[in-house]
Amino acid sequence: MHPIFTSIAIAGPETVLTLGSLAALMLGTFSAKGKALTVTSLFAVAILALAGFTLLDAPAGMTRAFDGLYVADDFSAFLKVIILAASAASVLLALPWLHESGAGRFEYPVLMLLATLGMTIMVSANDLLTLYVGLELAALPSYVLAAFHRQDDRSAEAGLKYFVLGALASGILLYGVTLIYGFSGSTQLDVIAGVVSGQTERSVGLLFGIVFILAGLAFKVSAVPFHMWTPDVYEGAPTPVAAFFSAAPKAAALGLLARVMIVAFPGNIAADWQQILIFIAIASMVLGAVAAVAQTNIKRLLAYSSIANIGFALVGLTPGTPAGISALLFYVTVYVAMTLGSFLVVLQLRRPDGSPVESMADFAGLSKTQPKLAAALAIFMFSLAGIPPLLGFWPKFAVFQAAIASGLIALALIGFVASVIAAFYYLRLIKIMYFDEPAVSLATEGSAVNGTMIAACALFCSPIGMLAISPLVAATARAAAALFPA
Repeated sequence: MHPIFTSIAIAGPETVLTLGSLAALMLGTFSAKGKALTVTSLFAVAILALAGFTLLDAPAGMTRAFDGLYVADDFSAFLKVIILAASAASVLLALPWLHESGAGRFEYPVLMLLATLGMTIMVSANDLLTLYVGLELAALPSYVLAAFHRQDDRSAEAGLKYFVLGALASGILLYGVTLIYGFSGSTQLDVIAGVVSGQTERSVGLLFGIVFILAGLAFKVSAVPFHMWTPDVYEGAPTPVAAFFSAAPKAAALGLLARVMIVAFPGNIAADWQQILIFIAIASMVLGAVAAVAQTNIKRLLAYSSIANIGFALVGLTPGTPAGISALLFYVTVYVAMTLGSFLVVLQLRRPDGSPVESMADFAGLSKTQPKLAAALAIFMFSLAGIPPLLGFWPKFAVFQAAIASGLIALALIGFVASVIAAFYYLRLIKIMYFDEPAVSLATEGSAVNGTMIAACALFCSPIGMLAISPLVAATARAAAALFPA
């Protein structure tokens, strides 16, 4: 078989998503006007599922494609399952809102497919240029999605802010890529690793390149000090889009960051990027915990919560060990379920005038008016706070354990303190729901599919989800081992 066809077969998920997004665009164009959105959305979910099934036939071990620019291994496969599942959920949860708001255009699921394609390329990138192409392919549809509700000034503002700051971060990242290429002579991660390992002393040019690459990727995961876009975009973007931003792109960017740092910059130079990650992790945990205390808008609160959770996830990456990467993947998996469930509950609720719920004061007495949704949201908040025996406790325990095992005791202690501070605003929302008198009688506006997804996420995050810990930890350990070949 010709090498190009072999490469296309290895990149099965990307091949399916590429052809599927083009087919979805044509399907939406030629479908009946009133049914185009529903038909295209269901087709997009089918394409995402089909892309996931192609992972079942993936070859064992590490397989390279496209002359080493792309790699398929257990690490990328694990993250692709999370990305595809989160993207499919994001398409489904948006359907009621799109029909109700009048923004029901079939381009929404097509943009989701294209963004997902970029994210799957990101986690399989074995070259800095492939990395950049994947990032841009994921980012460009995301800018449009943020401004998708064009009749809403806040949505347009969110899209513009995201685009301007995203373009700046992309430029910083590309400058870092040029520095790395200039001082190593290659853009392939394993070749760069060989050059770095052969150096007897640190190269200042390589260090500057690493700093710029970390800055660009830190923006993508909304880590401090590159977080400034997150609260405004989460608040202004449509709620289904904010839910999508909080899940799949975070998993993809963290996976990409882990691959680049572990594979391309091992050995002596690892100590330098670890120092940068320690600062970013501490700053993200502390700012995310403290700044969220003053928030009264639920979407801004979840935005700062995502910043804090990125900091906790980076605690697992900082040691640069298989145990740390396994803890990072464990954290990402549980975080995606917690944050998607939280946004689903917010999306289900409506004020008496039909407007979406955003103020935390609107949740007063929710346990009396909507007891099932209040119980689900309480589970998500307790789990985000890391309170045992809910599932959210165990990934935090895993990342702190990995840090302590590597001698980063101060980092783990700061993370523990930040987690205690963050528990305040999670518990405050629970107090508002269960102990305050109802301010308004909130109605529900959603589909049975959304209700089913809320129930599934709540069960996964509840103590019942502890049954999944053993197989999940085993899967993350296999995925992490792929970055550390013997």
